[in-house]
Amino acid sequence: MLVILVMFILGILLGFVGAGGAGFVIALLTVLFHTPIHTALGTSLAAMAFTSLSGAYSHFREKNMRLKIGLIVGIFAAAGSFAGAKLSAFIPGSYLHYLTSGMLFLSAILMLIKLFILKDRPEITGQEKNGEIWVRSIILGLVSGVLSGTFGIGSAPFIQLGLLILLNLTIRESVGTTMLVILPIAIGGGIGYFSEGFVDPLLLVYVLIGTTAGAYIGAKFTNVAPKPILKSSLILTPVIAAIILLF
Repeated sequence: MLVILVMFILGILLGFVGAGGAGFVIALLTVLFHTPIHTALGTSLAAMAFTSLSGAYSHFREKNMRLKIGLIVGIFAAAGSFAGAKLSAFIPGSYLHYLTSGMLFLSAILMLIKLFILKDRPEITGQEKNGEIWVRSIILGLVSGVLSGTFGIGSAPFIQLGLLILLNLTIRESVGTTMLVILPIAIGGGIGYFSEGFVDPLLLVYVLIGTTAGAYIGAKFTNVAPKPILKSSLILTPVIAAIILLF
């Protein structure tokens, strides 16, 4: 019951910021519940498929999603995530704690630069629009997928950053579309980790019950929250998860 309660609270936060939350789930499983790092990575990534499905549906109903872009990025991200999960099996667990934490810190720094320092880019216009959308979406999908599969994180901040910079989505569109992209990433990575024996079925059920219910509720707050709070939450979420992983 404690696992379910903790994951429910976490799910509300993840639905609000448009994150699958694998990095945060990993941190809580390893630190609070003493789960081995590889098992935490595999179980959290598999759970993220269901969490993101709940959150993505809610964001779709709230009209926070660019469906075409999300599908293109997601398909190629799934392939990258599967490959990354296979690569992760060769990385010692003692290193993965620090590597995953480092990736979360990096994602927060990049998001901080984009949201509070860089100005918006001009939209893609003219005849190049469709072609550029495909190229940028494919690149974003492959890169974020490999990062997600290798380090067990959903790479939501990297996806959101790519959607903001490469494809010029609004903050709310990037939040909702990221939830859609995370779905195939989690499926691809989850299959990869399961094939390596790093998914705990019972723990997966506990995580799913909590995060899926919480993510659906959290997505309802994205449209009504003041933009400064949403921006700050996008940055603080990976930072807190990274700090927890260091303990």
